[in-house]
Amino acid sequence: MKYNIVNEIKLSYSRKGNSEKLVGSSRDAVDVFRQHFDHDEMDYRESFFALYLNQAHKVLGIRKISESGISSTVVDVRIIMQAALLCNASAVILAHNHPSGNLNPSAEDLKITQSIKSASELLNIKLLDHCILTSTDHLSFADEGHL
Repeated sequence: MKYNIVNEIKLSYSRKGNSEKLVGSSRDAVDVFRQHFDHDEMDYRESFFALYLNQAHKVLGIRKISESGISSTVVDVRIIMQAALLCNASAVILAHNHPSGNLNPSAEDLKITQSIKSASELLNIKLLDHCILTSTDHLSFADEGHL
C-alpha cells in the first residue's frame, strides 16, 4: 500500500480591531489582562494568559493558554511560542491568577517562567514580564527582579 498524502497545516492570525494599546509598565499589562480574566472565577480557579507585543510594545493580541483547577494549571511552552511566532511578536508578557490570594510565586511558577524565558530567547522573542494576579492586587516578576 502506498501513501502519498501529507497533511496540510493551516495557521491563521487575524488582527480584528487592530489595537494600538501601548504597554510600557507592569500596570499597563495588568490592566489589559484584567479585561480578559473572568472576574467571577478569579478567586475560584487558575487561568494563564499570554500577551503578545510588537517591537514598539504595542499589543498584537492576547491568548488564554490554559484554565484549570484551584491551585494549578497546565502550561505548554510550545502553545505560547506558537502564537508568538504566528503573530510575529517581538515580546511576550505572561499572567496567571492565584485564587488563594497569595501573591508569592511558587517554585512551579518560577520554573515555568524560566522554561518560557529559555524558549523565547532561542526564538529571539523577549519575555518582558510574568504577572500574578489576585482579585485585588498583582505582582510583577520583572518589578520584583525574578526575570
